[in-house]
Amino acid sequence: MIWFLYYCRSAMDFDYTHCMLMEAKKGKENPVASSPAKEAYRKQLAEVLNLNRCKIIAFKNKPPTPAESLFPNSSVQQVKPAANPRRSIPQRTLDAPEIIDDYYLNLLDWGSSNVLAIALNNIVYLWDATDSSTSELMVVDEETGHITSVSWAPDGRHVVVGLNNSEVQLWDSTSNKQLRTLRGGKQLASGGNDNLLHIWDKSVASSNSPTQWLHRLEDHTAAVKALAW
Repeated sequence: MIWFLYYCRSAMDFDYTHCMLMEAKKGKENPVASSPAKEAYRKQLAEVLNLNRCKIIAFKNKPPTPAESLFPNSSVQQVKPAANPRRSIPQRTLDAPEIIDDYYLNLLDWGSSNVLAIALNNIVYLWDATDSSTSELMVVDEETGHITSVSWAPDGRHVVVGLNNSEVQLWDSTSNKQLRTLRGGKQLASGGNDNLLHIWDKSVASSNSPTQWLHRLEDHTAAVKALAW
């Protein structure tokens, strides 16, 4: 005989369950055939007392008590959807062989016409991001030295190239022709770890002036490591 234990919701249910267990125990010790009238009475009593919705006792540990909610004002903890991670794969990788690894050189610049100018040793290349085409702008003689800087003009057409021999050349990127060479620079801007910016002039530096600089700016709060005219 299979025994079932019933778990009921009220005190009356517990009393009825106890009675049923005792009756079943007595019936096992002294088996007596139950009459149809008694079975009908028992079913009617179960329907009146609403005992048909009782549950079988689960022989297992109680579920753990939930941790204190981090949202005391909300009965249900709000779970935010996980944000999509940002794309970490580059759209395009450009090879730059023979580029000089020097912190103080400005060897590439992206112009307003969506063209990248990059100096690789003694050659300046132009890479068009629109159609991925590459062209050669200019070549510097080895005696002149390597290229130290490149910069686009705001119009996106002209490129300024600085050389190791202090020359500044202006090039037209459309015709690949050199328009001008500047050699007469008389002023020099310098900065250092002393947080100072100096503007030097050739005439002042060669005179007997107590100060060798033309201007001195002291408002910078950190080392001056990048300058541009």
